[in-house]
Amino acid sequence: MRRDSLKPAVLQLIDSFNQGGSELQAVQLTRLLTNSSNFSVHLASLNPTGPLRAEVDKLGFAEIPSFPLTSFYDLNAVRQLKNLSVFLRQRNIQIIQTHDFYTNVFGMAAGALARTPVRIASMRETGGMRTSSQLKAQAFAYSIASHVVANSEAVQAKLINDKVPAKKISVLYNGLDLDRLTTNKSRREALAVLGLSGREDRQFVTIVANMRHDVKDYPMFLKAAQSIAGEVPQAEFLLAGEGELTEALKQLASELGIAGRTHFLGRCERVAELLNVSAVCVLSSKAEGFSNSIIEYMAASRPVVATDVGGAREAIVEGQTGYLVRSGDAKQLAARVMELLKDTEKAAQLGVRGRALVEQKFSTAAQLHRAEELYAKLLDQRKSN
Repeated sequence: MRRDSLKPAVLQLIDSFNQGGSELQAVQLTRLLTNSSNFSVHLASLNPTGPLRAEVDKLGFAEIPSFPLTSFYDLNAVRQLKNLSVFLRQRNIQIIQTHDFYTNVFGMAAGALARTPVRIASMRETGGMRTSSQLKAQAFAYSIASHVVANSEAVQAKLINDKVPAKKISVLYNGLDLDRLTTNKSRREALAVLGLSGREDRQFVTIVANMRHDVKDYPMFLKAAQSIAGEVPQAEFLLAGEGELTEALKQLASELGIAGRTHFLGRCERVAELLNVSAVCVLSSKAEGFSNSIIEYMAASRPVVATDVGGAREAIVEGQTGYLVRSGDAKQLAARVMELLKDTEKAAQLGVRGRALVEQKFSTAAQLHRAEELYAKLLDQRKSN
């Protein structure tokens, strides 16, 4: 791919090419910026592997360097820090943007060392995931960043509470490629793809979240599922996600007596089919920044029931596009889901309104516009100083 030297060069630094929310958003932004052609776009990673790599390779980058880390506190980290700073200088990178905790710390340090003019860190969490030492490292990264991007107003408030100056923060909502949620398969065909043949008459309650951290609170979802199963004979439960908590969650489903109606799908690459066979979609997290799952649910015209954490209420309008429930309150979650399973007309209305809101507020076009506008503003500020 030809790089136009007259355009400002921007580097997106991504942790890996796994299918986490941060990685999906970083890859999507990279694609949008590349197609827009207003910037000379570069991409680098800490870990060069993962299922998203195939999508990135289609963008035609001449190089995607990797700077693997084993720790922030060993000789390899020093070596990789030097390597990235050299890369930034050699490619005349004007903007470096990082997308999660590890790339924030590593990328902001390398950017400062290379004197990269604009250094943008990202925050997608409202708490509950970092140790005290990690919080100190994160605070250091924000202190040497030019700017910090929050993916919701809730995250912005958390940053301000953590003493990051308000003028140093911008809210850039996640964007969603609506085409990803489109399928031409019938319900029967979609169920077959998902390994659920013969269940055309079921009402599926779906949750999409990784199983790597207890912050997603799958036990809350399973306890609610137990209550729902006792009241709605046709209800079954789809859990899409992978991680080290999977076996423990399967055991919990068995202990709750719902193993036969609970389907662990693992990493799901057929999200459009999954959501289109779902009756109600759920998020049970204890904490979030801004959930990609929520806007995916809404984009697929599914009614949503989610815990009132992070930026959930910036997408869910209570009683209009879905329902918000208290974190940890499995009974309230079950009651709201059962209400929608029993009133399919209301569920459909919520789904239609949710789709309209996503088109207006969380499109990829809006994401690209806000990002490019921020880049231009920060570069202008740098030139005027």
